[in-house]
Amino acid sequence: MMIDRDQLVKFLNNELQSEKIRDYCPNGLQVEGKANISRIVTGVTASQALLDAAVAVNADAILVHHGYFWKNETAQVTGIKKKRLQTLLCHDINLLAYHLPLDVHPSLGNNAQLGLLLSAQNITAVAAAEPNGVLMQGELAAGLSAKHIAKQLENTLGRKVLLHAIDNNAAVSKLAWCTGGGQGYIEQAAAAGAQLFISGEVSEQTIHLSRELGIHFIAAGHHATERYGVKALGEFIARQLGLEVQFIDIDNPA
Repeated sequence: MMIDRDQLVKFLNNELQSEKIRDYCPNGLQVEGKANISRIVTGVTASQALLDAAVAVNADAILVHHGYFWKNETAQVTGIKKKRLQTLLCHDINLLAYHLPLDVHPSLGNNAQLGLLLSAQNITAVAAAEPNGVLMQGELAAGLSAKHIAKQLENTLGRKVLLHAIDNNAAVSKLAWCTGGGQGYIEQAAAAGAQLFISGEVSEQTIHLSRELGIHFIAAGHHATERYGVKALGEFIARQLGLEVQFIDIDNPA
């Protein structure tokens, strides 16, 4: 199967409602390549390693969560930026990127997918956090200790997590989470009644807030918590449009 590039972009923009979300980068087509697309590589970040892997499998397009042209970054096309763009342009490969729209999608998004991995029930968005869906909450069928949940996450994600537990023996039944660099939502998570907050990253002040708010905290890795949205989106594209889609995971311990 093959699809016109503009049709694919329209399909994704519509599904992810990208024009309705204010972001720190352009969402959608970031670098134009060939007009017709049949093979897509998906990945978390448009690193040089992912670009090279896409070239090796003759991809027509690369679809990522972390693309280019972030707010306040330097505008000069030099060094790493030059090499990355040169790779795309020389091989006529399209680069599509969706940041916040992919975080918050109700079924394909990073937060939705992490909720599935956590086996959470009654999942809803925390209404106070914008955009809607950037902070999610849910319940566990049975109360578990924060230590037990952390171990389950380590097994699921295949990496060590950082756990700051308020009480190693207390049962946790209500969770809140924001993938990636979402540690700043810990106060809103606590205000929503969560006993445990999960994010990808941790800041120095996060631990102090965890202690003072009385909420357990887990930092499970920016990359590790955001692998699943773009993978799910690629699988959705394959089902809906019949295109060949390959997820390539470029390991990142951060």
